Amino acid sequence: MERMSDSDLIRYGVIGTGMMGLEHIYNINAIDGGLVTAVSDPDDGSRAAGLDAACQAADAPAKIGAFETHGEMLDSGLVDAVVIVSPNFTHRRILDDVLTADVHTLIEKPMCTTVEDCKAVVDLAASSAKVTQVGMEYRYMPPVARLISEVRNGSVGEPHMVAIREHRFPFLEKVGDWNRFSANTGGTLVEKCCHFFDLMNMVMGTKPIRVMASGGQNVNHLDEVYDGRIPDILDNAFVIVDYPDGHRALLDLCMFAEATHNQEEMSVVGPLGKVEAFLPTSVFKSGRRGEHFVGNVEIENVHDDTIAYEGLHHGSSYLEHVDFLAACRGERDIEVTVEDGLWAVAVGIAAHRSIDEGRIVEMTELGV
Repeated sequence: MERMSDSDLIRYGVIGTGMMGLEHIYNINAIDGGLVTAVSDPDDGSRAAGLDAACQAADAPAKIGAFETHGEMLDSGLVDAVVIVSPNFTHRRILDDVLTADVHTLIEKPMCTTVEDCKAVVDLAASSAKVTQVGMEYRYMPPVARLISEVRNGSVGEPHMVAIREHRFPFLEKVGDWNRFSANTGGTLVEKCCHFFDLMNMVMGTKPIRVMASGGQNVNHLDEVYDGRIPDILDNAFVIVDYPDGHRALLDLCMFAEATHNQEEMSVVGPLGKVEAFLPTSVFKSGRRGEHFVGNVEIENVHDDTIAYEGLHHGSSYLEHVDFLAACRGERDIEVTVEDGLWAVAVGIAAHRSIDEGRIVEMTELGV
């Protein structure tokens, strides 16, 4: 692939080079206009893996910076943009430094682990002249993107109900096992499910007003012990999110359900019909009231031929970086704003509070 001139390239630094950090590097390697020129990670093994991944780019620079801290990376002058892929509980501290530096920022979900920290980041980003985008790659998955487009085009009319089901495998192992405890992740409904709350908010086109949830830790990680502590992360939940005008959304999460056909299913229903997206089969279904009936809808396999690297997320991370680079060049608006990131986290926190206290939680309680 012919690359842009050096003057047009966006030089990336990747902060945190564990599994997801490597995924970002491989996607950047495949994109015209981006090049990884530096990595940082306090773990020697992860940092070496990140450096190796960056060196695999067809036009990798002769020297790629490898730093133990993100501060050293920011001081190096080697990067125009950074991707923050470090553990959730480190995001706020790193963002304090990054958002006051002269770089564009893509921050992996969740933006932070508390509403207070998210609000502080919103304020910091507002004072920066650079792009700050939140990593919500589910928006870009081809069948989901098709569903969003159909809803925006009025295919179902005004969306009244959104339902998302994720039946999947347990949390993977991370360096230092940081993801085994809610204090580090923000809790399962923040760590894993902010993606889905973001999709709900996006489809509804408005902010939620209350949340009711039921969930627990019934199967996963109960036989694991870390420094005398048993993990406390939920492995299943139902979450109902209410929106204005009687519109509502539902999340059905189970993290011991890998024996399944589709890991994610999403549907939107309005007065004119229903649209659905399925992953990993990449199927989109559309039914129109008065034209279709039960068992008789349009079914389509969706694929985006512009995707140059499929990776772990059906090409969505590649498309995310394409948009991010375009925003960095001023060619388009930011796709996922820090305000979007704040609201996605806030719904997850409200859901955890609802489970812990056994009651409906109004979003106004969280100060959003």
